Amino acid sequence: MDFEKMLEGYKNKTCIISMERFSDGTCGNIRIAAGNKAHCDEFYSLMKRNFEPGIPYDEFYPKDMNYEDYCYRCAFLGQSIHTYVKVQQLGVWVDLYLLPLKSDKEDTGYCLLSYEVTPKADTDIMSHLSADTSSKVIKTCIKLRGSDNTAETFYDVIEDIRQICDSDHCCILLVDERERRCTTLCESLRPDCDMLPMDSYLDDNFFNIASTWNDTIGGSSCVVIKDEQDMKWLSSVNPLWYRSLTDAGVKSIVLFPLSYNGNTLGYMWAINFNVDNTVKIRETLQLTTFFIASEISNYQLLQRFEMLSSADALTGVKNRNTMNNMVDSVIWGKHKLRMPFAVIFADLNGLKRVNDAYGHGAGDNMLKTAASMLKEVFFDSEVYRAGGDEFMIIAAGITEDELEKRLDQLKKQAERTSDVRFSIGTCFCDSGNDILMAMRYADEKMYADKERYYRQHPEMKYR
Repeated sequence: MDFEKMLEGYKNKTCIISMERFSDGTCGNIRIAAGNKAHCDEFYSLMKRNFEPGIPYDEFYPKDMNYEDYCYRCAFLGQSIHTYVKVQQLGVWVDLYLLPLKSDKEDTGYCLLSYEVTPKADTDIMSHLSADTSSKVIKTCIKLRGSDNTAETFYDVIEDIRQICDSDHCCILLVDERERRCTTLCESLRPDCDMLPMDSYLDDNFFNIASTWNDTIGGSSCVVIKDEQDMKWLSSVNPLWYRSLTDAGVKSIVLFPLSYNGNTLGYMWAINFNVDNTVKIRETLQLTTFFIASEISNYQLLQRFEMLSSADALTGVKNRNTMNNMVDSVIWGKHKLRMPFAVIFADLNGLKRVNDAYGHGAGDNMLKTAASMLKEVFFDSEVYRAGGDEFMIIAAGITEDELEKRLDQLKKQAERTSDVRFSIGTCFCDSGNDILMAMRYADEKMYADKERYYRQHPEMKYR
């Protein structure tokens, strides 16, 4: 075949790819058989040497299971393929067109590859993909951007993606490398499948599995496991993940990293998907993850802002503004407290004296220790710093006996320290009590307790 003549009419970077089919049915030995001038110039600019026809493709393009699948589908199955993918190792986006060519050799297939490289994602190129792919991606973007409840909308989006993939399970998993922790953002399960919800698998060791995924993806944009041959490959490169998948009954999976500004936020996958639509699924998810990663980054940023605006900077408990909003929501019926409930006021004794005698650093440590104790004892309730040395807790769904046990536990913990002593006031409410009245009553009891403390320990009272 006269490849040189065939390539003469192409202005874009274009080359001929050859692929062998072996006696056992597998394919490989992918080579760049020829290239036009634009391709040869690109090769020289990247490799600093002249292009030589017949070189293995991975001397120029990072080895990529997905790219090899594209070549197989085009060269041997006769499929024309257009896709736009990110090459992670090179940090570029590549617009690929693959066209099947007639072969003059029985066990060798050929395809024509025309490509353009962009350093950043090009929205114009994205919009030139198939109308079906574009409409699905646009639908996802509209849902995410048009929602007042982002967390809830993610569940709608992942259900749409599961249906696009015709899969048993789709999930977005967030990964915190600093905390070595994985959390499920959203997931969707096919109603009749035997798979368990993701939280069933998220034990203390699951991060060890998730931390292997980037290496398995390598320079590609994703991992696609569609058959037993791919599973065999996975068992050789990542046996830990392979065992996890087979134990869970996974026969096929497509997994994409969710990356934003160079940081991996998490991963999205579809399990036991319709492998007949692998190319379309991969193309759709490639673009969808691009937008989803951006939305997750914004969502996490807003969560951090919300946490900073609602938390007391020193102690880490909720601040007075958040306490007031909570009380208002109960008063106006926006939030229903589980009955019975208790209001607890806890005031630190001797904080002013510690500040004056040992400095505000010592006083700050005293406040942080007190807040830590309150959070530990009332682990199932929100702790608020009402102001200065005063904390408030609203303990919903607690019995009177349990309240007394918690207060006794708090007293014993405080006695094990050299400086933390609480004055406590409580109001237990068993039905229909007004929260403002309960707060006022608990506050009065707390000040009465403080007076008793200073009568017994006059040396601790600030003068």
